Amino acid sequence: MLTFPDGFLWGAATAAHQIEGNNVNSNWWVHEHEAGTTIVEPSGDAADSYHRFRDDMRLLADLGLNSYRFSVEWARIEPERGFVSRAEIDHYRRMVDTALEFGLNPVVTLMHFTVPRWFERDGFWRAPDAADLFARYTEIALPIVSSGVDYVCTINEPNIAAMLAGGEDASNLVAYGLPNPDLDVADALLSSHRRSREVLSSVSGLKTGWTVATQAFASTGEPGADEKLREYGYPRDDWYLENAQGDDFVGVQAYTRTFIGPSGPLPVSPDIETTLTGWEFFPPAAELGIRSAWELSGHTPVMVTENGIATADDTRRIAYTTGALAGIHAAISSGIEVLGYQHWSALDNYEWASGFAPTFGLIGWDKQTFERTPKPSAAWYGAVARANGLEG
Repeated sequence: MLTFPDGFLWGAATAAHQIEGNNVNSNWWVHEHEAGTTIVEPSGDAADSYHRFRDDMRLLADLGLNSYRFSVEWARIEPERGFVSRAEIDHYRRMVDTALEFGLNPVVTLMHFTVPRWFERDGFWRAPDAADLFARYTEIALPIVSSGVDYVCTINEPNIAAMLAGGEDASNLVAYGLPNPDLDVADALLSSHRRSREVLSSVSGLKTGWTVATQAFASTGEPGADEKLREYGYPRDDWYLENAQGDDFVGVQAYTRTFIGPSGPLPVSPDIETTLTGWEFFPPAAELGIRSAWELSGHTPVMVTENGIATADDTRRIAYTTGALAGIHAAISSGIEVLGYQHWSALDNYEWASGFAPTFGLIGWDKQTFERTPKPSAAWYGAVARANGLEG
């Protein structure tokens, strides 16, 4: 048995826009419905978790998990600039209270890609007051996390957000051939993160950090590949991990790897197993992400805030997660402080530009009735969580 540390968080993760449904005041809802969109389908009702969050949390607790990572939606809380919905603050506070009721340690994310329509309209992360506005939003959201919450993620995957701003198509969020990130946006996201942490520091004992999509860039070993790897990887990955130094924790979100040759990133070889998103089936991604984050951040504690696989074959989900957890245990055994593991995802969800086709969830649901059906992988993962260990 590979035993994990006492107090290890065994959870599953979601994002508001991907499961709640009808997030009509967000910028992503606008893009889903605009003429000529590359987004294959709108989010619509999604999994209707806005209304069914209690049932979803009960399922996770019944499986044996002790944590749940979810995000709160800025576009609901501040649907118009300067207008605050007290009802939505109460809604997300009820989510925290429900998690605590079921024995789930809530890990709350303040911004998981989506922002209010007005924020994008008024300049997005390029606006000179972007950090001020995010700090103000954090202040508004303080009642949600003011008690019973140990961990808050300020900004989800700022490295992907900066690459999207640099021209990345949203259907290719972590994959081969990422374009140059917008470095001004990266700076704005870092400033927003730090301002948010300052606000959150008013809550005694609250631990804060941001999450980074670690992408396990690897050199092919050809002449010039190592140099290209450093040039390519630093502004897409390493810079964000370095800037987690001094934070209370850093989130690692790991799925796959990309090989870098002397001319740049390479597509996945046709003889390699891939997932429904076209990524290489690569369980060591989590361990590699943890080790990179630990080293580059100067030994900031790490939480795996996302790790999983898009597949219709649930046996491959179990195989992938088994490999990932074995690697995480190896990282812990080498002296790295790993706080927990949040499997992506609790539910099959809306995968941005790819729609509902890529199924990451431990739990499936019926698109007509919204009835939830835990998959065999959910029971398997719950047993691992209950045992606080993995059969070696």
